[in-house]
Amino acid sequence: ATKFSETGYVGGDVEDLVRDLVYEANEDIELAQYGIIYIDEVDKIASSHNLIGPDVSRTGVQRALLKPMEEAEIDLRVPHDPISQLQAIERFRKTGKKEKRTVNTKNILFIVSGAFNHLDEIIRKRMQEKGLGFGARIRSRELAESNLKEVKSEDLIAYGFESEFVGRLPVAVVLETLTTEDLYHILRNPNNPIIRSKKADFKSYGIDVLFEDDALKLLAEKAHQEKTGARGLVSAVEKALLKFEKRYPSTAHTQLLVTRALVENPAQELERLLAEPEDPEDRERFQQAWDRERAVLVERIRERAQELGGKFDTAMTDARLALIADRHLELGLDLPQAFEEVWLMIQQVREYELRFFERFNISLKFSEEGIDTVLAKALKAQVSVWSICENFSKDFEYGFKLVQEKTGLNRFLINPEAIENTETYIQKLIQTYFPGGTGAESGKLN
Repeated sequence: ATKFSETGYVGGDVEDLVRDLVYEANEDIELAQYGIIYIDEVDKIASSHNLIGPDVSRTGVQRALLKPMEEAEIDLRVPHDPISQLQAIERFRKTGKKEKRTVNTKNILFIVSGAFNHLDEIIRKRMQEKGLGFGARIRSRELAESNLKEVKSEDLIAYGFESEFVGRLPVAVVLETLTTEDLYHILRNPNNPIIRSKKADFKSYGIDVLFEDDALKLLAEKAHQEKTGARGLVSAVEKALLKFEKRYPSTAHTQLLVTRALVENPAQELERLLAEPEDPEDRERFQQAWDRERAVLVERIRERAQELGGKFDTAMTDARLALIADRHLELGLDLPQAFEEVWLMIQQVREYELRFFERFNISLKFSEEGIDTVLAKALKAQVSVWSICENFSKDFEYGFKLVQEKTGLNRFLINPEAIENTETYIQKLIQTYFPGGTGAESGKLN
């Protein structure tokens, strides 16, 4: 919320929130009109009571938000946006009509959040009962999170918000403080950007990094002591690995296992690892950690298999689950990205089926296991799926033509054997169909 100012002043226009929503909806206005706009740090636009002059970045922003939060027609074309101007010109050139594109905000859900420092003091002051003598009730003046749960509109108004702005936010929810367990689960999430970015930093120097479970728990404990929520995780991880980032790239090390001992004493563990670069025990421990993380990751992907598979309309075999896990571990891709990469490779196999038919008038059908074999070979050799298919199918034309001429069969199932042992596969086909002429029906899969 801090980047916005009242319309007409330097700073972002609050109506740009709605335009950004349309952009995220791929220019689908109907979809955007039922979207969600989330504004963080809204407490920073509470008015400053000791300010003299117009408060364009605080009260002004609140007033500017009133209309969109209630119901307003937001024009998508604005004078200061050259892209929207060009789009309008292009539409006019195509249709010959001047079209005004607007978004109605009636059904858009607005969610705002913030830290609201010292709001509890306002609430406590309201709730504090003053009395005399033995009837007086004494309340602790210590910061109490329970006070925040008693927040009312009048408290937010006293904090610095306009009554009209508060009135458009009928539901107030207090978020609980993150516990050590919560922080640990954040670190365990495969898509956690803190761990992923750190792995990517080391990977740029050819170093693979893994975190043991005990190390993650200790990092969560240290982050909790910071009292800054999830932001403390960044500080805890940086403190543990900063010395390694400086020294490791200039060594021959290609692996780093973050253990509890490393988090407890980074300097001491660094010196030990530098003194024993080829310690077989460390390598074995790293491999065990890799296997454990891969197994856990495969199970996590399996839990989401139906969701991911349904999104891209493809089967989720065990081999594909393992491939997705490997792409995540090796390249640092998040799970949706890793799945999409595997899915695109599957589509390349299907594309090859079509191109082979166009070239030779012979229809190939890769089994699911056959596709998995192609994908594994392509990733292992670091070549394209097309190259793998072209390589093993060189002998297909001659063998399949013989079978086609003898039996009329023009569709062939490509299983793992056809990929791994192409010559043997062709010989079996010729022995099965060429000598005996079994009269197989045209179009039947082998």
